Amino acid sequence: MGVPERWWPDGPAELAAVQAELGARSPAPWRPPADRPIRIGGCFCCFPRGVEGFGERGDPLWVAAVTYEDRRRIASAVRGDRARAPYVAGLLAMREGPALAAAVSELSVLPDVLLVNATGRDHPRAAGLAYHLGAALDLPTVGVTHRPLLATGDWPADEAGAAGTLTLAGAPVGAWVRTRAGRRPLVAHAGWRTDPGTAVEVVRQATGTARTPVPLREARRLARRARALR
Repeated sequence: MGVPERWWPDGPAELAAVQAELGARSPAPWRPPADRPIRIGGCFCCFPRGVEGFGERGDPLWVAAVTYEDRRRIASAVRGDRARAPYVAGLLAMREGPALAAAVSELSVLPDVLLVNATGRDHPRAAGLAYHLGAALDLPTVGVTHRPLLATGDWPADEAGAAGTLTLAGAPVGAWVRTRAGRRPLVAHAGWRTDPGTAVEVVRQATGTARTPVPLREARRLARRARALR
């Protein structure tokens, strides 16, 4: 599953234009399959320890992608790559997008929905990296982050599974999700073909005993292990 280069322009203005076009779309909503276990994927990108500031084009990076079914890992892909740009707020896709897309494309079994460590509709142009990556791969996505980018909303009750809506310009774009009682909630972002309710449902299903969803934790572990073995 290759991803055309047109999805990942190198210039900020060009990427912003792609994001604006994507953000204006209303793709058909996705719902989890009712006749079999859902396959949930995760992808994660990490950089060398000690990198300061916003980084640079050409920085080495390590990325991993996984697919889980019934809490069991059924596929994984790990690769090294190079950043296409320094970090710029709102333009994370320019730095990490191509590498993440390449890793997910290498999975022997694709997930039904992919968890991405990035925002989705909570973005100045309604097309954060989680949303953008899903559009590029033609794969439903859910963003998972520690905090919202622009959206606002109250924290949920202090009980596992509780959720609280996050809105941007009056529209729901995600939700706080308390994956473990007594711990800070995560943000489940509506991504490509997912709404906030579906995002919350996927995060709940993907979470085990830890605060972070299992597929995202495993992708992070594999990427960091690859970095340590470089």
